[in-house]
Amino acid sequence: MKEKKNVTFSDIANYTHFSKTTISRYFNSPDSLTLENQKIISDALVELGYKENKVAKILANGKTEFIGIIIPDLYHHFYSEMLNQILSTYDTFHYKFLVFVGNKNEETERRYIQELLAYKIEGMIILSHTISSKELAGLSIPIVAIEREDEHICSVNTDNYMGGYQAAALLARHKCDVLVHINSDTSEKTPAYGRIQGFSAFCRENRQKRHIILKKFGHSYETALEQLQTIPDELDRLFPKQKKGIFISNDTHANVFLNLLIRKYGALPDDYLLVGFDDSPISREAVLSISTVGQQIDKLAYEAVDLLVGQMNERKKRRPVLLKEPVHKIIPPILYRRETTEIHAARSGAARE
Repeated sequence: MKEKKNVTFSDIANYTHFSKTTISRYFNSPDSLTLENQKIISDALVELGYKENKVAKILANGKTEFIGIIIPDLYHHFYSEMLNQILSTYDTFHYKFLVFVGNKNEETERRYIQELLAYKIEGMIILSHTISSKELAGLSIPIVAIEREDEHICSVNTDNYMGGYQAAALLARHKCDVLVHINSDTSEKTPAYGRIQGFSAFCRENRQKRHIILKKFGHSYETALEQLQTIPDELDRLFPKQKKGIFISNDTHANVFLNLLIRKYGALPDDYLLVGFDDSPISREAVLSISTVGQQIDKLAYEAVDLLVGQMNERKKRRPVLLKEPVHKIIPPILYRRETTEIHAARSGAARE
């Protein structure tokens, strides 16, 4: 069979009786045409069997329809699930993604950013904490952060304060003698610091005994295990024969801690209750399903891409109206009560909440 000839702008112009300039405007700035003319051209594309040449379009207008992503690691289930949800937005927004995994090295991540810019990305989503928002704001493209310091750039975050408060409240309702929060030694400018604040606020307001453990967990199973494995013995020594409610700042570490308890005792002890944070898949897949403060990862991902695409589309207009101040969207958490808190209530015959 003879190969079908590609439809060109000249073919479309001849068919519609518009100029090639008008056809070009349809593809590059359709808002500059009337709706009636847009429909005429759109119908012509169907009739002629036009197939878009992406390479030619990029060369013509410099717009690649690519978004860059930098995430800290793929070890934490929150980040891998967040990446999965961001990539799934292609069907809605039709943007493609270039992904780099950071390594906590500023110069390396700056090279990643320059590499992304060389590919003419139109915007960037960043979850890595390494480079300040002030430096990122100086780049020539729109940027949206997720769950990281965001003073100078747009962001989408969970209401971490509410999440910490909810976790403490759940453990207190189960009559724990002491509430323990395990978190990274994080900056007060980081959204996750709100988990510490919310947890502490509940304990103060309700005169609840509390204990906070801050560690440098790193970005691998080995470093997290090294920091977590001494904590059960420490808690048993500090709070013997007391019911301990443990709130851990992410589900990945909560799962590691749960495994440590089961290895030590053969089961989750009656004097330990456990709540994680994320609602990443591991919280449901663990040997005992982990009660967790859900971050609505799918909604965080969607809102981040939506916020970014809105800014990118605005820049394509003849007279764009750019943001004067960063936009910060807050998504409420959802508390999921699962076996690591509710199994004790079931054992004692207490009614579920």
